[in-house]
Amino acid sequence: MFVSVPVATVKRLDAVDALRGLAMLWMTVFHFCFDLNQSGYIRQDFYHDAFWTWQRTLIVSLFLLCAGIGQAIALRQGQSWGRFWRRWSQVMICALLVSTGSWWMYPQSFIYFGVLHGIAAMLIIVRLTAHWGRWLWLLGALAIAAKFVGASALQTLAPDSLAQLFNTPLLNWLGLITRLPETQDYVPLLPWLGLMWWGAAFGSWLTGDGQRYLSGPIARQLQPLALMGRWSLSYYMLHQPLLIGTLLVFGWLVRY
Repeated sequence: MFVSVPVATVKRLDAVDALRGLAMLWMTVFHFCFDLNQSGYIRQDFYHDAFWTWQRTLIVSLFLLCAGIGQAIALRQGQSWGRFWRRWSQVMICALLVSTGSWWMYPQSFIYFGVLHGIAAMLIIVRLTAHWGRWLWLLGALAIAAKFVGASALQTLAPDSLAQLFNTPLLNWLGLITRLPETQDYVPLLPWLGLMWWGAAFGSWLTGDGQRYLSGPIARQLQPLALMGRWSLSYYMLHQPLLIGTLLVFGWLVRY
């Protein structure tokens, strides 16, 4: 069970913030390469080349692990439901902005259930279950297994009409799909909820038996990553407009 502490004692954990900052930095490099490709400066297949698809998988995995760790720590530090919903509403508003912006840029493949949409849905589930402790490791494994077992069963055993229903936007946010949807970002509940549950399990251990690993300051060289991790949502929303704007200005200067 989690033990609440007074709000006054709540503090940021630099090591966790630095890990989140590492995910942000890796994402920025990935997106900059993607934008270079979209602008014609390089030629890469970001949708099928394993070098890029595996990077995306690892980046999203790190994001969700950090989100789970953060939720476990917040609950241990006594985060109220009011504070949770305020943070959740920020994530949800940003998710809607991402959908709007991607629809403007990619109307045929806009983002309707990307990483922020997925995080918003998973945060509620993890908040309700974060106090289950070690059972979260099992829940995470079951969520990952359910993705592959469920999708395989739909493809081989279920009527085609049922399989196609799970491929539509009405249900494909669950993750039990037999073909990928046409969208620029797709982070369904399965298998990704499993990663956030594992993050919550790890966060529960860190704030219990593993507290010694969070004590003391981090290396000075990691402080910029920790700062980036503290402002992860703002950074996430601003980095792509800045990268794309920079490339547009560069392209204009080269032409003129």
